Amino acid sequence: MTTSDNDPSLSPVIASASRRRALGVAATAALAGVGVGWWTARDGGAVAGNGLVEGFWSLQWDTPEGRSLSMQSFKGRPLLLNFWATWCPPCVEELPLINAFYRQNKGNQWQVLGLAVDKLEPVRAFLKHTPLDFPVGLAGLSGADLGRSLGNLTGGLPFSLVIGSDGLVKQRKLGRLTGADLDVWARLK
Repeated sequence: MTTSDNDPSLSPVIASASRRRALGVAATAALAGVGVGWWTARDGGAVAGNGLVEGFWSLQWDTPEGRSLSMQSFKGRPLLLNFWATWCPPCVEELPLINAFYRQNKGNQWQVLGLAVDKLEPVRAFLKHTPLDFPVGLAGLSGADLGRSLGNLTGGLPFSLVIGSDGLVKQRKLGRLTGADLDVWARLK
């Protein structure tokens, strides 16, 4: 038994400290909720009911080959969207796994898009050494903002999400994907 268990005069002090701690936790949670709401609603970046940012399907990026890549071309079929960078070791480690997923599932209407949160030259050099079968867009630093607006609140990499053929976000994952993740995701449409 502790001293406070035997001393009734300390009970109100302990109860008061517990209430203050509970109020602190509640206030922190409320502020976090307000922060998330502000983050997603700022500058017209409101998240629609489907979990995507307004205007998502109208976004476009340049490719490392100098072409333009439109999100509209991915609409209507399941899409694995992966945010990555050449300077991110877990990103580089998971890309061959994602490439294998793409090769195995493209016949089932699956699409994969890699958005490089990086600069052109490092991405070109990487793709020359490690070619990918799926398209890559150069999102640069705006890719980090887009990732945050899609649920990656910390801005960490790698970040992946599945958008179903119905346009709804089905899954999100911050961190390196595993074969088990992709096996589960392959069953989503």
